Amino acid sequence: MTPAVDHDAEGRLVENILHFTHALRKAGVKVGTAQVETAIRAVAEAGFSKRIDFYHILRATLITRAEHLEVFHQVFAMFWRDPDFLTSLMHMLSPQLESEPERRKPDAGQRRAEEALSGAQQHKDHPQRDEMERQAILTWSGREVIRRKDFDQMSAAELAEAERAVRALDLPVKPIRTRRTRPDRYGARPDPRATLRAARRRAGEIERIERKAARTRHPDLVALCDISGSMSVYSRMLLRYMHAVTHAHDRGWGHVHAFTFGTSLTNVTRALRQNDPDLALATVGREASDWEGGTRIGAALARFNREWSRRVLTSGAVVILITDGLERDDLDLLDREAARLSRSAGRLIWLNPLLRWEGFAPLAGGVRTLLSHVDSFHACHSLDSLQALSDAFGQRGLRDRMLAEVRTGL
Repeated sequence: MTPAVDHDAEGRLVENILHFTHALRKAGVKVGTAQVETAIRAVAEAGFSKRIDFYHILRATLITRAEHLEVFHQVFAMFWRDPDFLTSLMHMLSPQLESEPERRKPDAGQRRAEEALSGAQQHKDHPQRDEMERQAILTWSGREVIRRKDFDQMSAAELAEAERAVRALDLPVKPIRTRRTRPDRYGARPDPRATLRAARRRAGEIERIERKAARTRHPDLVALCDISGSMSVYSRMLLRYMHAVTHAHDRGWGHVHAFTFGTSLTNVTRALRQNDPDLALATVGREASDWEGGTRIGAALARFNREWSRRVLTSGAVVILITDGLERDDLDLLDREAARLSRSAGRLIWLNPLLRWEGFAPLAGGVRTLLSHVDSFHACHSLDSLQALSDAFGQRGLRDRMLAEVRTGL
């Protein structure tokens, strides 16, 4: 005989499913109201006697994209990890309970799940409290010190806040003109061929002069990121920055390519194309075997120029070089390869965390060598510096000011 369902337990299950979906939304999974209603009805109709059944019912009704499966698994494992709570609900809602060992939690997605559940747990304990979420870039944390603080001086909690803020940063770019043209009634150039074609359809009579304008296209972006020991903390943050740019399809860039280098050069473009930033960075860590090692900037640029420049440096491509410029190898090699890279790129922009020091002077040989070949020079040690880079990216006079100031010290 099937025991009667405890309606109070059913109500608590529905309430906690709502809290669970709220946690999913905070972790970046889009869950609509209709999906939540479907999930509640599915649990009520199908019931469950095992934890794995409950897991698959929610996954089938709430998840619609493959890239969200990892985050769902982490949020589920952490939200329903209280065995007494879930067991009591299953005892009251179903006649039979079969315990099953909890799945092993993978590392990827762990942080996002924990961040999401920190807010969801507050909802479970205080259901009447309304959480206010501020979406403004770099102001949501409420602490101005985070914006100015050096990444290398941040605690783990502050780095987590900075990583969330970096996802919202923008890197706008203006389209570039090409040699190709398109028909344009108000274009600046006459189009003789189009005019003659139109006249031929009217027995040679020219009704009006057809005109054309230059086509525009979005330039490509190539990032070369130093992952040596002195750049480790900054590299992780800037790779998250590049991940955000890679997935911002409405911000004006064409293709985005990313490479890491320390003692060797690694193409991590495919890794950064993964939607989940934690999975993307974990994949980059596996593919780049020279994390926190030495620095061979000249050799890395030589390999890029030899093997990749013709593939990824289209006309007008912007190259962002992320390094402190502390070269250990031959400076003549660095000079030749940096010059070649500068000629191949539309613009060569250098991001250097050493600019965090007041009174910075180009004393190191590698820094002095690179300065003679770059078009722009910017700091990249804090959220404020990255925001300034985004603000100045389309302003030629402002973005070259720092380079002019530093070059006066050479």
